[in-house]
Amino acid sequence: MRKLLYLAAALAWAAGPAGAQAPTPLGAGQVKIKAKAGRHAGAARPRPAAADWSVPYAASITPEGLQADLSVLASDAYEGRATGQKGQQMAADYLAKAFAAAGVAGPVAGSDNPYFQHFTINRVGLDPAFSVQIGSRTFVVNKDFYLFLPNPATMPTVVQPAFVGYGIHTDAYADFATADPSLKGKDLVLLLGEPLGKTGRPLLGTGGQPSAYSAAGFAEMAARSPALRTLTPRATFRIAPSAAAFAQAPQAYEGLFERRERMALPGDPAPAGQGTNLFIVSPEMGAALLGTTPAGLAQYRQAVAKAGRPVASPFKPAIMTLPAVEKTAAFTTENVLGYLEGTDKKDEVLVVSAHYDHVGIQHGVVYNGADDDGSGTVSVLALARAFAQAKKDGHGPRRSLLFLANVGEEVGLLGSRYYTDHPVFPLASTITNLNIDMIGRVDSVHQGQGPYLYLIGDDRLSAELHTLSEATNQQYNPLALDYKYNAPNDPEHLYTRSDHYNFAKHQVPVIFYTSGLHADYHKATDDVEKIDFPAMARRDQLVFHTAWALANRDARPALSAAP
Repeated sequence: MRKLLYLAAALAWAAGPAGAQAPTPLGAGQVKIKAKAGRHAGAARPRPAAADWSVPYAASITPEGLQADLSVLASDAYEGRATGQKGQQMAADYLAKAFAAAGVAGPVAGSDNPYFQHFTINRVGLDPAFSVQIGSRTFVVNKDFYLFLPNPATMPTVVQPAFVGYGIHTDAYADFATADPSLKGKDLVLLLGEPLGKTGRPLLGTGGQPSAYSAAGFAEMAARSPALRTLTPRATFRIAPSAAAFAQAPQAYEGLFERRERMALPGDPAPAGQGTNLFIVSPEMGAALLGTTPAGLAQYRQAVAKAGRPVASPFKPAIMTLPAVEKTAAFTTENVLGYLEGTDKKDEVLVVSAHYDHVGIQHGVVYNGADDDGSGTVSVLALARAFAQAKKDGHGPRRSLLFLANVGEEVGLLGSRYYTDHPVFPLASTITNLNIDMIGRVDSVHQGQGPYLYLIGDDRLSAELHTLSEATNQQYNPLALDYKYNAPNDPEHLYTRSDHYNFAKHQVPVIFYTSGLHADYHKATDDVEKIDFPAMARRDQLVFHTAWALANRDARPALSAAP
């Protein structure tokens, strides 16, 4: 396959100046013409077909070229390209310099770098100095309590504590009634561990053995949560039974309390959030919250053991106000833009995009994101170089092309949303967005089944775009096009999960190209060594041919209802 493409390229470039005949598209038939007897053979030759210059320039997209770029961008030196971090900025510089070297212009007016569209992102996360005042005492996060905050919209707030014993509701033992209106929507305070009997053996475990409620961790959460959930609490305050147990909470609830951040554009409303906020608190903080002492908590546990059943609470919970727990820090980042001006239709723009960010370093390990979306990023570079070379050779596109490397896709499609809200070129003049995200692997569905490519969204806004895409594929060494993820009921919802979606929201027709999901998705194992570069190059060549057709046809794809 590659040898045939290289041969076509060599023949085309050897043909000389513009207007010389190029090889016919791959897959097209060759017809021999015989001269009539008695007539000079040259007089019988038909007029040469118009040159298809997309063939040699598509062939310039090679596995070796893609691998050279990806081996840099997806190396450990780039630290996983997390938005707002050093590695992302290194990648932005690499892309800008590559565009410049290819002869692709930077179109951003007024920027310190014409290839950079700078914008601000707010990083919102748990304030590391967050503390709670109970009476005259101050309790500090990650020292006196640990916090998991799935629903920050419920804070700051005045805590409405309601004690529910061990937080257990079973047929054999029930600390509360699930229909009790006095508990609905409150902040539930409970003791971790499980009730013991007079002999010190667990009341709920089989044969006196510990039950799932016994130890802290995800097992106790799974055991308690169904009953607690019926009370729709805003938060649960789980009191560790001892200082030693509290110290083990980060290990027991592994990963739950790690600092989590969300990112948003300035002015974005806070997410409504879902779920119950969870506090694991020390015995001292738990006692203060219930208006007692650690000794008072121990006496309650002893009373339950003596009775062998729940007992009435003697506690008078304290009034407590939770301050704002999150801290916002703004930082500047950038989309990277390369622009190639067209000829007679230069005011219309085709956008070819990919996101160049990934998820950075986690647990001390670099997540290189070779497929996600290093593969799409280097594909955009390859297409930019191919189109730029075509223009240098006198075969430039009629329409302009914008090569858009978005940042912030992994944190909410923020870069593409910023671009479509603040376009450098009017969206009304943007004819289509071809978006490439994860195009370098072979998924489990297609192992051993030959070359393929998933297409998503091509018919959502323009039936004409779908028709053009299909025809282009048939003309040039066809791939098997798979529309599985384009189904409206696709459970993965990939149509809404990459940067093309922000263009589609503005009624710009889109095609999202991907080779699909795989076991290394968002894992530290998404490395360059697992990329199938020959398959990736062949897919990129189809994207190039499609872009070429869109950039040079007489009319832009018409909007229409989806077929």
